[in-house]
Amino acid sequence: MASAEAEPDKLDLAKAAQLHNDILTLYEEYDLGGIDMIEEEINAVKEIGTKLRSEAMKVLEKGMEGLNQAEVGTGLQVFYNLGELRATVEQLVSKYKGMGVKSVSVALDMKAISAGGGGGGFGPGGIRGSGTPQIGGSGKAREALWQRMGSCMDQLHSIMVAIWHLQRVLSKKRDPFTHVLLLDEVIKEGDPMPTDRVWDALVKAFATQMKSAFTASSFVKEIFTNGYPKLYSMMENLLDGISRDTDVKGVLPAITLEGKAQMVAAIETFQMAFLGSCLSRLSDIVNSVFPVSSRGSVPSKEQISRILSRIQEEIEAVQLDARLTLLVLREISKVLLLIAERAEYLISTGPEARQVSGPATAAQVKNFALCQHLQEIHTRVTSMIMGLPTIAADVLSPSLGAIYGVACDSITSLFQAMIDRLESCILQIHDQNFSALGMDAAMDNNASTYMEELQKCILHFRREFLSRLLPSSANATTAGTETICTRLVRSMASRVLILFIRHASLVRPLSESGKLRMARDMAELELAVGQNLFPVEQLGAPYRALRAFRPLIFLETSQLGASPLLQDLPPSVILHHLYSRGPDDLQSPLQRNKLTHLQYSLWLDSQGEDQIWKGIKATLDDYATKVRARGDKEFSPVYPLMLRLGSSLSETAATSQK
Repeated sequence: MASAEAEPDKLDLAKAAQLHNDILTLYEEYDLGGIDMIEEEINAVKEIGTKLRSEAMKVLEKGMEGLNQAEVGTGLQVFYNLGELRATVEQLVSKYKGMGVKSVSVALDMKAISAGGGGGGFGPGGIRGSGTPQIGGSGKAREALWQRMGSCMDQLHSIMVAIWHLQRVLSKKRDPFTHVLLLDEVIKEGDPMPTDRVWDALVKAFATQMKSAFTASSFVKEIFTNGYPKLYSMMENLLDGISRDTDVKGVLPAITLEGKAQMVAAIETFQMAFLGSCLSRLSDIVNSVFPVSSRGSVPSKEQISRILSRIQEEIEAVQLDARLTLLVLREISKVLLLIAERAEYLISTGPEARQVSGPATAAQVKNFALCQHLQEIHTRVTSMIMGLPTIAADVLSPSLGAIYGVACDSITSLFQAMIDRLESCILQIHDQNFSALGMDAAMDNNASTYMEELQKCILHFRREFLSRLLPSSANATTAGTETICTRLVRSMASRVLILFIRHASLVRPLSESGKLRMARDMAELELAVGQNLFPVEQLGAPYRALRAFRPLIFLETSQLGASPLLQDLPPSVILHHLYSRGPDDLQSPLQRNKLTHLQYSLWLDSQGEDQIWKGIKATLDDYATKVRARGDKEFSPVYPLMLRLGSSLSETAATSQK
């Protein structure tokens, strides 16, 4: 019998295990116990069995560590043949679970960290009750903690890949004689897989240790809170590494998405603390720059730069991790809303902030500074997220919008007051006499009095207000950028041109010499706006309309209907101008409804071209009724022209608006 079972290293282990199992089965079956000769042989067989198990376990574990499927398969076949497969796998799962749990425990053993990290400075008990190293050793202890965490992650990776490899072979290998799948011998339906059991134990151990470290050790709490990006990166590398190394087609991976999420959740406490400290750092600096108690003082440029530098540092600390970057941007968003709220509180309102006749007041200068600070914050933060995915812009969009809105609010009322003042100058066009005849009126080279006043106002705004608000350059714009102020100035310049054309088209009557004078006023206006507000050629439609209106007024009525100039003018402007060419009993809507020029202008602002045409059409119908009532045979040439232009131009305008 002894010769039938040779030494395990001389024989195929699996065959030896089968033979060993057969002998013991026969021994049991035939109840051969108690026979001295057989007992001696059986004891020898049992000794060989012990050696077999030892050899098989060595082959199995070597195969698990070296990821050698053949070796793992051999080891498993031995234990299957011995009838001990389930117990052996159970033993291995318990062993690897224990290794992982111990690894986590060792990584966060603060006594060992402080003793090892502090060198000679730490004797026994070198760590205080709070888990804080003694003075002088904290730097080394910090380094030691990170090293231990790194080693722990490497060990957890090895453990999970080894168990997965075992599971992989179990799920593929069948016994050559019975064709039983080894996995079915080990796991019954509904039981968790070996990888799930080990991972579950590791996650629980890790979560417990992390929770304990957060509450019991201020030292670990501080390191993992401030170094959360590093901690998360380690965790992510572990999860990615396990996924990558167990990604084989047709085989379950070592960890599921849910399993990954559980491990990430284990360090969530530190994530919350990290984001909380990020918000706290940013809020502290904002509170120091915009104190609630100080109603009057505006921060300096240096203070705003400090806020921006801090924001940039917070983004840079996490920029390698897209997920963490978004979380930090959410905290930054809260801080930007806080800045907007504090800045809004500082805005000066009331008459002092809106006056436009004298020098800039202290209230206005304060508002200008606020506007420029907020503009700087908006521009810089926008540029900080330029290279990030669009979702980053989505996160900050509402708070950046709030910053922009408050910046606009700080100066919008002043710009509105300037526009109102300029409109009051333009309205004086209706007090001028454009109906004068003769060469004297035509040869008068002086600008109209209303235009001189308009020029003076524009120049005053430039010197007193815009020079403080706009970028320092010859023109109001700097290459490629448009600030809040340049946008408002552009809008004001456009509005001035639009209002001028509107009121110029309402001038009636308009003599030939009056037309020359109006053309001269237009040239003066173009110069004043271009030099002091905004380059007129960059204003688009309002500028094209001004350039078209000047030659249009000199056209014969018969030429006007086919002129290409009409394309650049709103239909209402052309039609209003045509009243100046019609008879007195063709009343304009302004005359028909007994409105002042300002009232009518306000009404025009609130209406579309189609509604304005309805008002004009009503006056044309009135005129036609009067002519018919008098029994006249002919209408003024202007009447059919206005009807035709009104119908076609309003249709064109309606189409272009769709």
